[in-house]
Amino acid sequence: VQLVESGGESVQAGGSLRLSCEISLYIYSSYCMGWFRQAPGKERAAVAAHYTGTATKYVADSGKGRFTISEDKTKHTYYLQMFNLKPEDTAMYYCAASRGGVWFEETPYMYWGRGTQVTVS
Repeated sequence: VQLVESGGESVQAGGSLRLSCEISLYIYSSYCMGWFRQAPGKERAAVAAHYTGTATKYVADSGKGRFTISEDKTKHTYYLQMFNLKPEDTAMYYCAASRGGVWFEETPYMYWGRGTQVTVS
């Protein structure tokens, strides 16, 4: 299974970005797709997640009201839409996949992408 992120770039504060995560192969009938980010000098932290089996979605407090997650099954792609970006959103963003478990913990996630850089100035 490969996860490939794209869409990261440098933007002005207040701008928007949509990150994409293309998954190469669906192994399980349901799973959790998560988005994480890691800023320089900080630990990686969960941003949002989508449990495909129940269609349940979560967004961390850092992104509530600004971030949304969605999917396009026909393209095997998940999206993290980010609005009103702030300098503190600057980070490397990763998507990951797990069979389940707690969405904001890294341990359950078995597959990770290499990340896409978001810089907000």
